[in-house]
Amino acid sequence: MIRMGRKSKLVPAEVVNKAVEFFGPSGIGLKVVDQGACCARFEGAGGYVFVQAADLDDRSGSDVTVEGREWDHQIRQFMGVI
Repeated sequence: MIRMGRKSKLVPAEVVNKAVEFFGPSGIGLKVVDQGACCARFEGAGGYVFVQAADLDDRSGSDVTVEGREWDHQIRQFMGVI
């Protein structure tokens, strides 16, 4: 299991959209099981990925946390993209 956090210049909705593009059916092929304005959950191949983004205090971006199992390498790649 992996859990990573970082700050991004993207607002939370943009982070979630990038996550859906990256992890979802048109990306690495995981099923989107839940999606909101600040988070998304994906499942597939015996694992999961949960992406959560919150506004920074000055609203200049977001604080992003990604947790997952069986997708460590892809999570690290995604964190480099955002």
